[in-house]
Amino acid sequence: MDGNVRNPEMKRINSPELAQAFIDEQIADIRKTVGNKKVLLALSGGVDSSVCAALLIKAIGSNLVCVHVNHGLLRKGESEQVIKVFKNELGANLIYVDAVDRFLDALAGVEEPEEKRKIIGKIFIDVFAEEARKLDGIEFLGQGTIYPDILESKGIKAHHNVGGLPKELNFKLIEPVKLLYKDEVRVVGEQLGLPHNMVYRQPFPGPGLGVRCPGAITRDRLELVRESDAILRDEFAKAKLEGKVWQYFTVVPPFKSTGIKDNKRTFEYMVVIRAINSIDAVTASVEEIPYDLLFKIRDRILNEVNGVNRVLFDISPKPVATIEWE
Repeated sequence: MDGNVRNPEMKRINSPELAQAFIDEQIADIRKTVGNKKVLLALSGGVDSSVCAALLIKAIGSNLVCVHVNHGLLRKGESEQVIKVFKNELGANLIYVDAVDRFLDALAGVEEPEEKRKIIGKIFIDVFAEEARKLDGIEFLGQGTIYPDILESKGIKAHHNVGGLPKELNFKLIEPVKLLYKDEVRVVGEQLGLPHNMVYRQPFPGPGLGVRCPGAITRDRLELVRESDAILRDEFAKAKLEGKVWQYFTVVPPFKSTGIKDNKRTFEYMVVIRAINSIDAVTASVEEIPYDLLFKIRDRILNEVNGVNRVLFDISPKPVATIEWE
């Protein structure tokens, strides 16, 4: 049977017992395939790459080399969580690369969404390849490909895919969760001991906050997105909406409006809140957020995020709108 085709008799992994059986099987397979060689993995901190990393650590320990690239487009605290969980708690052989200036300098003045995506993807591969060249004994490339990736795009992940590496870096692929659906990956992740908020992290676009900073990305507007998003996620968590709302985030459009603060006229940015529910991301409905919660989020953003004088709520479904703004 094709190794990229799920056996129809394969049980859905929906319990700790089935997850542990899967983990044991994969550990044995990984050890048999890899031996004492080394595996390189791009660890974004997303669900798929995190579960893939945790599984490989169980199997081969320090022979897994994780590379975490901070491109400046992550949500608040995400790089710190990757370091805490994988390096400090799991003892991963982790390389942290601060490439924030490199990404943001290359994106300066670029307005077209697809061009932004191409720049982010290219620099990501360049940075990863540079780190790979510094290492000896790497024979395998680990990837958090999951089954929907294979069904939809023949295994190529839009952002974390490093299949575009230079030819001299001819690694063999290791994809231990490639036959799992997202819900199964989460069950396996919890069984591996990863934090619940990492395993059940809401969907996050490959280009990160870059698509929530429409038009040409500026550092000041990017920080407004990051800080307002952190407030939104904090208040949704307090209101126990995590897991009940499929995706929620903030957007800061590239224009300002007039406002008043401390009896003085201001000309500042606006923050748009988006909260939607979806099953397959093909269609999406707007989640009804109680006004008292919306007002609390509004007040926190206006009081805590400097440079914002207006908060809006996006009530557009998909279609006609898309989930993200770019």
